[in-house]
Amino acid sequence: MRLIITLFILAFAQLFFNVASASPHAPVKASQHKVEKKSAREDERRKRRPVKTAVKKSRLTSVQKLKLKKQKKVELVAHNTSAKKITLKSSSKHYGRQRSSKVIAAETNELGTIKMSKAHRQRYQKARETAMAKLMGQLGKPYQWGGTSPHTGFDCSGLVWYAYKDLLKFKIPRTANEMYHLRDAAPIKRELLEKGDLVFFRINGRGTADHVGVYLGDGKFIQSPRTGKDIQISALGKDYWQRHYIGARRMMTPKTIR
Repeated sequence: MRLIITLFILAFAQLFFNVASASPHAPVKASQHKVEKKSAREDERRKRRPVKTAVKKSRLTSVQKLKLKKQKKVELVAHNTSAKKITLKSSSKHYGRQRSSKVIAAETNELGTIKMSKAHRQRYQKARETAMAKLMGQLGKPYQWGGTSPHTGFDCSGLVWYAYKDLLKFKIPRTANEMYHLRDAAPIKRELLEKGDLVFFRINGRGTADHVGVYLGDGKFIQSPRTGKDIQISALGKDYWQRHYIGARRMMTPKTIR
């Protein structure tokens, strides 16, 4: 009996020592397992990350650079052209058609630069002669403020309106200031004045233009000056008209006549 108890105690002690010797190694194995698991996750993450490939910028040849510059210039010109079109379409009170001053100026150069048929050239010359005849036929008529008829007399802009109203395609405004801002009448330099061009003056210092006449050539123009005066021909080179002169416009061109 004692032998059995002794063997049981020895077996129990041996079992206790075995458990005690195995227990310190358990945490080490757990920590090692965690480290291995963590390293495995990092490897998976590295595999999932996109690999950045270094792209070398190809150098442009001189021919390619030249083509690129030309393309940029074409785009810039197209942009500027569209901006100008938008500006011309802005709404405002005006008479006549919407055309740029550059286009009108090109049309109003010397007749030799404009291709016209013989019939159209004759019609243009006849229209100019008709306007001049209507103007010269009013010499000596009295000035009448607001007048637009040979029966009552004319003011300055009424005389111009009467001479051109039936000869042009567009509607002619009634006042000198509106005529000065007419879109269909191109600005003309003084040294390039021709017979039939409108000459404008600022007499009273109010507004832009308050007096208008028609150039006849040789430095002279016809006008209806003021109350108490008759329609007359005056010299554009006189000091008085030189001081008040502000510019000229050309309404009658081969493309604006009816």
